[in-house]
Amino acid sequence: MKIFSTKITLKSALTTGVAFMTMATQVNADDTAITVYSTAQAGSISPQQFQHSGANVPGYAMVKQDRMIHIKKGQFELKFDDVTSQIDPTTVSFSTPNNPGAAYVLDQNYQFDIVSTQKLLEKYTGQEVVVEQTSGGTNKTIRGKLLGTNGGIIVQEANGSVITLSRYDSVAFPSLPGGLLTKPTLLWLLNGKKAGDELARVTYQTKGMTWWADYNIILNEEYGECRMDLSSWVSLLNQAGSNFENTKLKLIAGNVHRAEPNYGRRNKMVLAKTMSVADDSGFQEKSLFEYHLYTLPRRVDLPNNSTKQIELFPAANDIECSKDLVFNGSQITNHHYYSPIADRNYMRSTKPKVKAFVSFDNSKKKGLGMPLPAGRIRVSQLDSADNSLEFIGEDIIDHTPRNERVTIELGNSFDVVGERKQTNIIVGKYEITETFEIKIRNQKETNTKVKVVEPLYRWSNWKIQKASDKYTKQNSSTIEFDVNLKPEQEKVITYTVHYWWK
Repeated sequence: MKIFSTKITLKSALTTGVAFMTMATQVNADDTAITVYSTAQAGSISPQQFQHSGANVPGYAMVKQDRMIHIKKGQFELKFDDVTSQIDPTTVSFSTPNNPGAAYVLDQNYQFDIVSTQKLLEKYTGQEVVVEQTSGGTNKTIRGKLLGTNGGIIVQEANGSVITLSRYDSVAFPSLPGGLLTKPTLLWLLNGKKAGDELARVTYQTKGMTWWADYNIILNEEYGECRMDLSSWVSLLNQAGSNFENTKLKLIAGNVHRAEPNYGRRNKMVLAKTMSVADDSGFQEKSLFEYHLYTLPRRVDLPNNSTKQIELFPAANDIECSKDLVFNGSQITNHHYYSPIADRNYMRSTKPKVKAFVSFDNSKKKGLGMPLPAGRIRVSQLDSADNSLEFIGEDIIDHTPRNERVTIELGNSFDVVGERKQTNIIVGKYEITETFEIKIRNQKETNTKVKVVEPLYRWSNWKIQKASDKYTKQNSSTIEFDVNLKPEQEKVITYTVHYWWK
């Protein structure tokens, strides 16, 4: 049977002149399981921002603890001090799973008046204390009644003299006063059917915990092919106020709705599911309601105020990918047709950068085929001269199910440039006819392919009247030209589009 007890050790710091207490805020894992949720935007977390305790951690956890307790017949009180300092006491659930109804809670108090030096001094005002002080290399013991604690301590000795001390080594108290706790504690009034030892299960939510995913890609472009290796890690943050040892770990995945106070709502994001793996070291995924739950088969230690990295899934190697250079002269990626754009000078001339992307299909056929959680994805490439990895860009990916395509923006092309200009426009009462010229230049020493993307943004009714090159319609508002360029070649594309709205 586990006995719930509290041990305290009082020490002092000469440099601060204040007595302090150390306490073991540790959850002993007779059987503890933690399910962690994240409410952070994908890629928004930097571990450095949580190096100082007290930060607003974007996440929470469900904690389940099984403990042996001694039940008394009838009404009795039980203290449960194995809870975190950031527990939400309104979420506490108590049960006896091996013998349902063996005891039930009549009422619950959450006590969080944690002992501190100042609280001990205040509790002992008017009582006898022993103070140790070092002055000039000599240790002095002062015994007497504690009269006050404002700006130091005031002690009245047995002979009636009063001493004020702004600096001291330690203060000894005969015992821990009633009402002060070394840990946050749940105090239950229980009603038991009969006396005996029973397994109790306590579950609750706690703040101060979160997790996120990070991906690493090593890109290989040898022999004109795009291949890549992909690895991923989970980072798990514990600032809940307790250490968890030898604990079962689960991560929940999906958009879990939570009621928010009226002062505002935060974006809620729970990372998407991972793949199922048979390896004992990796997470195993399964469906749970409309979400996904995945469990680490082995137990882990989660120290308080720490960040732990665990492999999300085994590295996938030699995944087929594609490298794309994209020129979007208007730089419009998402637009809505609220009203026709009749300004004849709108997007008249632009010269944006040609962007570089790496894409891959998240399919088993292409070498992957696993659900990918949202997170930050970093891409490196091997420099064959010294076999060192060089960082070439990073992006944020959204939740990506199996058989969907992932596109990563890495940066701008150095040697491929483009420009776009309006060469003619005719504006009527209910129509516009507009002509553009697009130039793409390849200053590389190798052949290059560029996708030229043209959003048709003036109005939803449009028709390409003529074009110098073949194009494909990507959606209801975008066309695309594929341009193949030899070294130091320039390609000129022209097209005319007609809009009407009545």
